[in-house]
Amino acid sequence: MKALLIDLDDTLLAYSAGVDDSWAQACGGAALPVEAATLVAVLAETRKWFWTGDPARHARERVNMLGAWTKIVAEALTRCGCADDALAAAIARDFAARRREAMRLFPETRAFLDALRARGLPLALVTNGDAVQQRDKIERHDLARYFDAILIEGEFGCGKPEARVYREALRRLGVGSEGAWMVGDHLEWDVLAPQRLGLTGVWIDRDGAGLPAETGARPHRIIRSLSELLG
Repeated sequence: MKALLIDLDDTLLAYSAGVDDSWAQACGGAALPVEAATLVAVLAETRKWFWTGDPARHARERVNMLGAWTKIVAEALTRCGCADDALAAAIARDFAARRREAMRLFPETRAFLDALRARGLPLALVTNGDAVQQRDKIERHDLARYFDAILIEGEFGCGKPEARVYREALRRLGVGSEGAWMVGDHLEWDVLAPQRLGLTGVWIDRDGAGLPAETGARPHRIIRSLSELLG
């Protein structure tokens, strides 16, 4: 390994953990015209529809997460027969605040980054998403000091799996694809796409679920903890 590109959410930072609880708490704390449990159930369906039903919408909306969450709640309220834009915005803001407070680095993240930094390995953080929120995560968890390059989709103008994202990360590190590794939790963005450019693709499967039956991805390595890369 001559250089490492690293994903942020669900790789260094426990991003998805507790999402359902945060939605339930945000709905439970609002003055609703419908039962909170009903709205939470409809929200679960609406979130799935919003993020998986249209790849173009996913790419467009993930660079403004508060806006996306507001649209999701607004759609859920409409489906419940009680459309209310002001209420949707309030619930989305509450959810955003709860998510921000709940997110933590994975237990091994700090020691992993310290070890790589001590070795002098060139490191790039490569993350999709909202520029404001991703920068806030980086600053809140004191991550910037570990990286020689940071590419955030909302700042760079495009995101994974577009080839120029990985090429720009390599350019900023001053390395080629040979000996460069990419590690992350997303099989397309963090494994398949970088592999096409000659990088070594490492998939982090924290739950040990194994490769989905329908995937064509073949990671060079599958790990359950970042510390496995330190051997």
